[in-house]
Amino acid sequence: MANVNIKELLDSGVHFGHLTRKWDPNMAPYIYTERNGVHIIDLYKTAAKIEETAAALEKIANSGRKILFVATKKQAKDIVAEKAKSINMPYITERWPGGMLTNFITIRKAVKKMATIDRMKQDGSFDALSKREKLQINRQREKLEKNLGSITDMTRLPGAIFVVDVKKEHIAVSEAQNLNIPIFAMVDTNSDPRPIDFVIPSNDDASKSIEKVLSFITDAIANGLSERKAGKEKTKEVKEEATEKKAPKAKKAPKTEEASEEVSTEETK
Repeated sequence: MANVNIKELLDSGVHFGHLTRKWDPNMAPYIYTERNGVHIIDLYKTAAKIEETAAALEKIANSGRKILFVATKKQAKDIVAEKAKSINMPYITERWPGGMLTNFITIRKAVKKMATIDRMKQDGSFDALSKREKLQINRQREKLEKNLGSITDMTRLPGAIFVVDVKKEHIAVSEAQNLNIPIFAMVDTNSDPRPIDFVIPSNDDASKSIEKVLSFITDAIANGLSERKAGKEKTKEVKEEATEKKAPKAKKAPKTEEASEEVSTEETK
Protein backbone atom coordinates (compact mmCIF):
# COMPACT_ATOMS: atom_id res chain seq x y z
CA MET A 1 0.00 0.00 0.00
CA ALA A 2 1.25 3.50 -0.88
CA ASN A 3 2.24 5.52 2.19
CA VAL A 4 1.39 9.03 1.06
CA ASN A 5 2.98 11.93 2.90
CA ILE A 6 0.82 15.09 2.87
CA LYS A 7 3.87 17.36 3.18
CA GLU A 8 5.42 15.80 0.06
CA LEU A 9 2.22 16.52 -1.87
CA LEU A 10 2.20 20.07 -0.54
CA ASP A 11 5.86 20.68 -1.47
CA SER A 12 5.17 19.38 -5.00
CA GLY A 13 2.24 21.76 -5.52
CA VAL A 14 -0.32 18.98 -5.91
CA HIS A 15 -2.92 21.17 -4.12
CA PHE A 16 -3.03 23.99 -6.70
CA GLY A 17 -6.18 23.86 -8.82
CA HIS A 18 -7.33 26.12 -11.67
CA LEU A 19 -8.80 29.61 -11.54
CA THR A 20 -12.18 29.62 -9.81
CA ARG A 21 -13.93 30.87 -12.96
CA LYS A 22 -12.72 27.78 -14.87
CA TRP A 23 -13.85 25.19 -12.34
CA ASP A 24 -16.11 22.21 -12.93
CA PRO A 25 -18.83 22.08 -10.21
CA ASN A 26 -18.54 18.29 -10.07
CA MET A 27 -15.09 18.73 -8.47
CA ALA A 28 -16.62 20.58 -5.50
CA PRO A 29 -16.26 17.61 -3.06
CA TYR A 30 -12.48 17.66 -3.58
CA ILE A 31 -11.94 21.42 -3.16
CA TYR A 32 -10.77 22.67 0.23
CA THR A 33 -10.91 26.44 -0.28
CA GLU A 34 -10.22 29.31 -2.66
CA ARG A 35 -7.18 31.56 -2.48
CA ASN A 36 -6.43 34.58 -4.71
CA GLY A 37 -8.94 33.39 -7.30
CA VAL A 38 -7.47 29.86 -7.42
CA HIS A 39 -9.09 26.72 -6.04
CA ILE A 40 -7.09 24.73 -3.47
CA ILE A 41 -7.51 20.94 -3.53
CA ASP A 42 -8.03 19.04 -0.26
CA LEU A 43 -4.78 17.06 0.04
CA TYR A 44 -6.19 14.67 2.64
CA LYS A 45 -8.72 13.51 0.06
CA THR A 46 -5.98 13.38 -2.57
CA ALA A 47 -3.82 11.16 -0.33
CA ALA A 48 -6.76 8.81 0.34
CA LYS A 49 -7.51 8.58 -3.39
CA ILE A 50 -3.85 7.91 -4.25
CA GLU A 51 -3.80 5.01 -1.78
CA GLU A 52 -7.08 3.63 -3.15
CA THR A 53 -5.85 3.94 -6.76
CA ALA A 54 -2.44 2.43 -5.96
CA ALA A 55 -4.05 -0.60 -4.29
CA ALA A 56 -6.35 -1.21 -7.30
CA LEU A 57 -3.54 -0.85 -9.85
CA GLU A 58 -1.31 -3.15 -7.79
CA LYS A 59 -3.98 -5.88 -8.07
CA ILE A 60 -4.27 -5.38 -11.84
CA ALA A 61 -0.48 -5.60 -12.26
CA ASN A 62 -0.44 -8.71 -10.06
CA SER A 63 -3.02 -10.34 -12.34
CA GLY A 64 -0.63 -9.97 -15.30
CA ARG A 65 -2.64 -7.42 -17.28
CA LYS A 66 -1.11 -4.29 -18.80
CA ILE A 67 -1.85 -0.73 -17.69
CA LEU A 68 -1.76 1.86 -20.48
CA PHE A 69 -0.47 5.33 -19.49
CA VAL A 70 -1.79 8.28 -21.50
CA ALA A 71 -0.36 11.82 -21.39
CA THR A 72 0.26 13.93 -24.48
CA LYS A 73 0.66 17.35 -22.82
CA LYS A 74 4.15 18.84 -22.93
CA GLN A 75 4.84 18.96 -19.17
CA ALA A 76 3.70 15.37 -18.61
CA LYS A 77 4.86 13.32 -21.62
CA ASP A 78 8.54 12.88 -20.66
CA ILE A 79 7.73 12.03 -17.03
CA VAL A 80 5.06 9.51 -18.05
CA ALA A 81 7.34 7.89 -20.63
CA GLU A 82 10.13 7.50 -18.08
CA LYS A 83 7.86 6.13 -15.33
CA ALA A 84 6.05 3.71 -17.66
CA LYS A 85 9.34 2.39 -19.07
CA SER A 86 10.66 1.75 -15.56
CA ILE A 87 7.82 -0.74 -14.91
CA ASN A 88 7.65 -2.05 -18.49
CA MET A 89 4.13 -0.73 -19.18
CA PRO A 90 2.80 0.64 -22.49
CA TYR A 91 2.25 4.39 -22.89
CA ILE A 92 1.03 7.00 -25.35
CA THR A 93 2.77 10.38 -25.17
CA GLU A 94 2.37 11.53 -28.77
CA ARG A 95 -0.97 12.16 -30.47
CA TRP A 96 -3.69 9.69 -29.39
CA PRO A 97 -4.37 7.45 -32.42
CA GLY A 98 -8.13 7.45 -33.05
CA GLY A 99 -9.54 3.97 -32.42
CA MET A 100 -6.51 3.00 -30.35
CA LEU A 101 -8.80 0.91 -28.10
CA THR A 102 -12.08 0.62 -30.00
CA ASN A 103 -10.31 -0.43 -33.21
CA PHE A 104 -7.40 -2.23 -31.58
CA ILE A 105 -7.07 -4.89 -34.34
CA THR A 106 -6.14 -2.20 -36.89
CA ILE A 107 -3.65 -0.64 -34.48
CA ARG A 108 -2.03 -4.07 -33.96
CA LYS A 109 -1.67 -4.42 -37.74
CA ALA A 110 0.22 -1.11 -37.82
CA VAL A 111 2.50 -2.34 -35.01
CA LYS A 112 3.13 -5.59 -36.91
CA LYS A 113 4.06 -3.50 -39.96
CA MET A 114 7.08 -2.23 -38.02
CA ALA A 115 8.16 -5.81 -37.33
CA THR A 116 7.76 -6.65 -41.04
CA ILE A 117 10.00 -3.72 -42.05
CA ASP A 118 12.62 -4.81 -39.49
CA ARG A 119 12.58 -8.37 -40.92
CA MET A 120 13.03 -6.99 -44.44
CA LYS A 121 16.19 -5.19 -43.27
CA GLN A 122 17.52 -8.35 -41.67
CA ASP A 123 16.86 -10.83 -44.49
CA GLY A 124 18.26 -8.52 -47.18
CA SER A 125 15.03 -7.94 -49.15
CA PHE A 126 15.14 -4.25 -48.15
CA ASP A 127 18.43 -3.82 -50.04
CA ALA A 128 16.78 -4.97 -53.26
CA LEU A 129 14.38 -2.00 -53.24
CA SER A 130 14.96 1.24 -55.10
CA LYS A 131 16.31 4.30 -53.31
CA ARG A 132 12.90 5.99 -53.37
CA GLU A 133 11.11 2.93 -51.95
CA LYS A 134 13.70 2.66 -49.16
CA LEU A 135 13.14 6.31 -48.25
CA GLN A 136 9.35 5.87 -48.13
CA ILE A 137 9.57 2.73 -45.99
CA ASN A 138 12.05 4.36 -43.58
CA ARG A 139 9.75 7.36 -43.18
CA GLN A 140 6.81 5.06 -42.55
CA ARG A 141 8.84 3.12 -39.97
CA GLU A 142 9.87 6.33 -38.16
CA LYS A 143 6.28 7.57 -38.03
CA LEU A 144 5.00 4.25 -36.67
CA GLU A 145 7.80 4.14 -34.10
CA LYS A 146 7.01 7.66 -32.91
CA ASN A 147 3.27 7.04 -32.48
CA LEU A 148 3.09 3.34 -31.63
CA GLY A 149 6.59 2.21 -30.67
CA SER A 150 5.73 2.39 -26.98
CA ILE A 151 2.89 -0.15 -27.26
CA THR A 152 4.64 -2.93 -29.21
CA ASP A 153 4.39 -5.28 -26.21
CA MET A 154 0.65 -4.64 -25.74
CA THR A 155 -0.76 -7.62 -27.62
CA ARG A 156 -4.28 -7.26 -26.22
CA LEU A 157 -6.49 -4.56 -24.72
CA PRO A 158 -5.11 -3.19 -21.44
CA GLY A 159 -6.56 -4.07 -18.04
CA ALA A 160 -6.77 -0.35 -17.22
CA ILE A 161 -5.68 3.08 -18.44
CA PHE A 162 -4.06 5.84 -16.39
CA VAL A 163 -4.65 9.35 -17.73
CA VAL A 164 -3.01 12.68 -16.94
CA ASP A 165 -5.49 15.50 -17.75
CA VAL A 166 -8.83 13.91 -18.65
CA LYS A 167 -9.95 17.05 -20.44
CA LYS A 168 -7.13 16.88 -22.96
CA GLU A 169 -7.33 13.09 -23.28
CA HIS A 170 -11.14 12.97 -23.58
CA ILE A 171 -11.00 10.66 -26.64
CA ALA A 172 -8.96 8.07 -24.71
CA VAL A 173 -11.42 8.32 -21.80
CA SER A 174 -14.40 7.93 -24.16
CA GLU A 175 -12.92 4.83 -25.85
CA ALA A 176 -12.11 3.20 -22.51
CA GLN A 177 -15.67 3.92 -21.33
CA ASN A 178 -17.14 2.23 -24.43
CA LEU A 179 -15.12 -0.92 -23.72
CA ASN A 180 -15.66 -0.87 -19.92
CA ILE A 181 -11.92 -0.54 -19.30
CA PRO A 182 -11.28 0.90 -15.80
CA ILE A 183 -10.08 4.52 -15.96
CA PHE A 184 -7.61 5.91 -13.41
CA ALA A 185 -6.71 9.58 -13.69
CA MET A 186 -5.24 12.75 -12.25
CA VAL A 187 -8.20 15.14 -12.33
CA ASP A 188 -7.80 18.90 -11.91
CA THR A 189 -10.51 21.34 -10.74
CA ASN A 190 -11.43 22.28 -14.35
CA SER A 191 -12.36 18.69 -15.33
CA ASP A 192 -15.41 16.47 -14.90
CA PRO A 193 -14.56 13.50 -12.64
CA ARG A 194 -17.78 11.55 -13.32
CA PRO A 195 -16.52 9.35 -16.20
CA ILE A 196 -13.46 8.34 -14.15
CA ASP A 197 -13.54 5.16 -12.05
CA PHE A 198 -10.63 6.14 -9.78
CA VAL A 199 -10.17 9.90 -9.39
CA ILE A 200 -6.99 11.47 -7.99
CA PRO A 201 -7.86 15.15 -7.41
CA SER A 202 -4.59 16.92 -8.17
CA ASN A 203 -2.71 19.55 -10.13
CA ASP A 204 -2.22 18.01 -13.59
CA ASP A 205 -0.31 20.98 -15.05
CA ALA A 206 2.87 21.17 -12.95
CA SER A 207 5.61 18.64 -13.74
CA LYS A 208 6.57 18.31 -10.04
CA SER A 209 2.99 17.43 -9.13
CA ILE A 210 2.69 14.89 -11.96
CA GLU A 211 5.98 13.26 -11.04
CA LYS A 212 5.08 13.01 -7.35
CA VAL A 213 1.69 11.37 -7.96
CA LEU A 214 3.10 9.01 -10.60
CA SER A 215 5.92 7.92 -8.29
CA PHE A 216 3.34 6.55 -5.80
CA ILE A 217 1.40 4.86 -8.60
CA THR A 218 4.38 3.25 -10.35
CA ASP A 219 5.84 2.05 -7.03
CA ALA A 220 2.56 0.24 -6.32
CA ILE A 221 2.52 -1.32 -9.80
CA ALA A 222 6.16 -2.41 -9.42
CA ASN A 223 5.22 -4.03 -6.11
CA GLY A 224 2.35 -5.89 -7.79
CA LEU A 225 4.67 -7.14 -10.54
CA SER A 226 7.31 -8.33 -8.04
CA GLU A 227 4.64 -10.17 -6.02
CA ARG A 228 3.44 -11.85 -9.20
CA LYS A 229 7.00 -12.91 -10.04
CA ALA A 230 7.57 -14.25 -6.51
CA GLY A 231 4.27 -16.14 -6.67
CA LYS A 232 5.25 -17.75 -9.98
CA GLU A 233 8.62 -18.85 -8.60
CA LYS A 234 6.97 -20.32 -5.49
CA THR A 235 4.44 -22.22 -7.62
CA LYS A 236 7.29 -23.56 -9.75
CA GLU A 237 9.17 -24.78 -6.65
CA VAL A 238 6.03 -26.48 -5.29
CA LYS A 239 5.47 -28.25 -8.61
CA GLU A 240 9.09 -29.42 -8.74
CA GLU A 241 8.84 -30.80 -5.18
CA ALA A 242 5.60 -32.60 -6.01
CA THR A 243 7.19 -34.11 -9.13
CA GLU A 244 10.16 -35.36 -7.11
CA LYS A 245 7.86 -37.00 -4.54
CA LYS A 246 5.82 -38.71 -7.24
CA ALA A 247 8.93 -40.06 -9.01
CA PRO A 248 9.19 -43.91 -8.44
CA LYS A 249 12.03 -45.13 -6.25
CA ALA A 250 14.70 -47.27 -7.92
CA LYS A 251 14.03 -50.99 -7.29
CA LYS A 252 16.75 -53.27 -5.99
CA ALA A 253 18.28 -55.43 -8.68
CA PRO A 254 17.21 -59.15 -8.33
CA LYS A 255 19.88 -61.67 -7.35
CA THR A 256 21.45 -63.43 -10.30
CA GLU A 257 21.56 -67.23 -10.61
CA GLU A 258 25.35 -67.22 -10.07
CA ALA A 259 25.01 -65.29 -6.82
CA SER A 260 22.36 -67.71 -5.50
CA GLU A 261 24.55 -70.74 -6.42
CA GLU A 262 27.50 -69.26 -4.48
CA VAL A 263 25.28 -68.80 -1.40
CA SER A 264 24.04 -72.43 -1.54
CA THR A 265 27.63 -73.75 -1.98
CA GLU A 266 28.79 -71.85 1.13
CA GLU A 267 25.88 -73.26 3.12
CA THR A 268 26.77 -76.90 2.20
CA LYS A 269 30.36 -76.34 3.30
